[in-house]
Amino acid sequence: MANTKAETRTPADRLPISQRIDQRMPNPGRRKMTPTNWAIKGELFLNCSCTVFCPCVVSLGAHPPTEGHCHAWMAIAIDEGHFEGEDLSGLNVGLLVDIPGRMGEGNWKVAAYVDERSTPKAYDGLLKIFSGAAGGTTGLFTMLVSEIIGAEREKVEIVREGKKRGLYIGRKIAGEIEMIDGASPDHPVMVSNSKYWMGPDIIAAQGVKSKVRDYGRIWDFGGKSAEICPIDWKGPKP
Repeated sequence: MANTKAETRTPADRLPISQRIDQRMPNPGRRKMTPTNWAIKGELFLNCSCTVFCPCVVSLGAHPPTEGHCHAWMAIAIDEGHFEGEDLSGLNVGLLVDIPGRMGEGNWKVAAYVDERSTPKAYDGLLKIFSGAAGGTTGLFTMLVSEIIGAEREKVEIVREGKKRGLYIGRKIAGEIEMIDGASPDHPVMVSNSKYWMGPDIIAAQGVKSKVRDYGRIWDFGGKSAEICPIDWKGPKP
């Protein structure tokens, strides 16, 4: 009899969601920042519920999203990276993000999907990085995220081809976006030299076929705002 997906996971990964949250990606009320040596280089891209380009980029999270709330998925492709000496290169992470109002006011609800190819140490390290517990670039998540609704291993497939990007996580997230053409065919529309937390240069994009079905969320971001950003994130300086 073939093994089911649950049977092939390590015992820790078969914990109920509530226990996985407590032990793997603790909620902010029980989480303390422990500065750690880590670094990630690669690309983050996302698709959200804004009907025009996300105002959070230029307002640095102070302006409300165009629909009053922000529903989004995020994809992180790690080209180079490490966590306390453990190699993270080539791994992918997906996030489901539910923000009730202005990004800068917090109260985010987040679910994390970590690459099933990650070692136990890499898996734990990525959850610490994306919960903010490892400090550094993502340390602000300890203040912005009020509830972590899930953290799990998954097959996280990321596609980057020319002007197109895609995130595929089983039947849970199937997102495709495409850069918006600029006046020059080889240079898409972008915001450059910003102080946005993700990075200074944000490429404007648009959802093509983009659906989320998980944790009671049923979202469709086709035709909605999207963005692509090269990232160079680090843990806190010694």
